[in-house]
Amino acid sequence: MAKSATRFVCNECGAVAPKWAGRCEACGAWNTLEPQAVVPTGTGRKAAVQAGRGIDFVGLAGETPPPPRIPLGIEEFDRVLGGGMVPASAILVGGDPGIGKSTLLLQAAARLAASGRRVLYVSGEESVAQIRLRAERLDLKTAPVNLASATVLADILWSLRAERDAALVVIDSIQTIWDETVESAPGTVSQVRANAFALIQAAKTQGFALMLVGHVTKEGALAGPRVLEHMVDVVLHFEGDRGHQFRILRGAKNRFGATDEIGVFEMTGRGLAEVANPSALFLAERHGNVTGSAVFAGLEGSRPVLMEVQALLSANGAGSARRSVIGWDQGRLSMLLAVLDARCGLKLGGHDVYLNVAGGLRVSEPAADLAVAAALISAASGVPADPETVFFGEIGLSGELRQVAQVELRLKEAAKLGFGRAALPRRVAGGTRRLSAPEGMVLAEYGHLSDLVAAMGAVTGNGEEA
Repeated sequence: MAKSATRFVCNECGAVAPKWAGRCEACGAWNTLEPQAVVPTGTGRKAAVQAGRGIDFVGLAGETPPPPRIPLGIEEFDRVLGGGMVPASAILVGGDPGIGKSTLLLQAAARLAASGRRVLYVSGEESVAQIRLRAERLDLKTAPVNLASATVLADILWSLRAERDAALVVIDSIQTIWDETVESAPGTVSQVRANAFALIQAAKTQGFALMLVGHVTKEGALAGPRVLEHMVDVVLHFEGDRGHQFRILRGAKNRFGATDEIGVFEMTGRGLAEVANPSALFLAERHGNVTGSAVFAGLEGSRPVLMEVQALLSANGAGSARRSVIGWDQGRLSMLLAVLDARCGLKLGGHDVYLNVAGGLRVSEPAADLAVAAALISAASGVPADPETVFFGEIGLSGELRQVAQVELRLKEAAKLGFGRAALPRRVAGGTRRLSAPEGMVLAEYGHLSDLVAAMGAVTGNGEEA
């Protein structure tokens, strides 16, 4: 009989070690290694090869129809999924505690169930009575959703095998499910990996779509091993600050559609309401004649979104200037401040810099460089940026402005909201095609960041206007 062995698995990153140590060598976390029993098969690789069966290989060319879609009935959710969920797919939804994950999935389950499809909602965190109370608050108490409160994996799988006509199964959350054959506590790496694999296999075999709710760490990453993200077909992040009413559902991975699509929701007293025009909502409380403010024409997936970038400068005589950023990359802000100093003569090293993307949205595309620079220049000069102008463009280390994608889409969204002017990088001579701007919109094209500094009247470190 084969001897059992023990290995140690890190709860944070999933790394495997042959013996216990106080600190994981892979991720550096302390006291996260837990024992896990390993029983070798004893048959060896040669026996496994002899017992295997042949597989068929086919050519790359061929006709493959697009996957069928099942609309959830929530347009913003369907947009992020690529038009609806695909049967037999696995979807992982992560987000901070209290952000509204369970509320969103209960609303989606109720909409789908109301269309006549069978929906199963399994909660390991709440009782059936608690879910009913939430449904009553959301005015969903008459929705034909089938509820259950369970945490044992074997019980859940047995019940799912008896439900042959289910279209959607929601597991809230995967960290609460327990497999009694795995020798570790619920929520550990071993449990999360084993439970997710078993549930995904059931979804692929029986043809229902599976939605897993995942907890996140304090850094905002999905808790548990990263292999969980590779096992599922779609990874969605539910973002937002609980102090704001806006919530962003962002697609980080999608095997059946585009990534980086976003759906925008507003948290109300009766649940999450869809926001059909997020640009207007993000700019609703904007005051045009304020220094340190600029409007960025961004792109989230295939959707253009306009948002306000705010900058504040405060003189610091202590010698250690502070850089505080909300909604943008802090390293990119440092780079932009260095370019303004070295290439444009705008000395901001003795100032504390505070940067904020209003509305709680997280911006990652380099096209925001020009809007951030405009906000900083406005804060430094004391002259408000033109309230009718939108900014977008990437800035290089030499101060040159670089082209970005989907210019016409950004301009069209800006014109729709009443903006009459756009500041953007200068087009390269001999470009592939002519830029088509909306009627009545004026394009202000800049080749170098110093041109924008001069146009906005900022004062350089020599005390002269740029």
